[in-house]
Amino acid sequence: MTKQLFGRLALRAEGDSWNAYYALTDTMEGALFLGSIKLRFVQNKKRKALFMELMRESVGDILKEITGERPEWPEPHGQPAPEHERSGTG
Repeated sequence: MTKQLFGRLALRAEGDSWNAYYALTDTMEGALFLGSIKLRFVQNKKRKALFMELMRESVGDILKEITGERPEWPEPHGQPAPEHERSGTG
């Protein structure tokens, strides 16, 4: 079966928070806000990984409802954001 992209987990540093969104593959327009954590808390790699896992599971729940299947995630840290969305703080 061919893998199909239905969207992505977008993690963005905005102000003093790290925000998670479910977004379409090539745009942030209409993105669904999932959650947020203060940047200072995700300086700890373990906490950062835990937050990312929680957000991946949340997106997995959304996609399971829509498609009947859970997504497979690129490892270990996903894929970089499209160039036009990068903040340069990366």
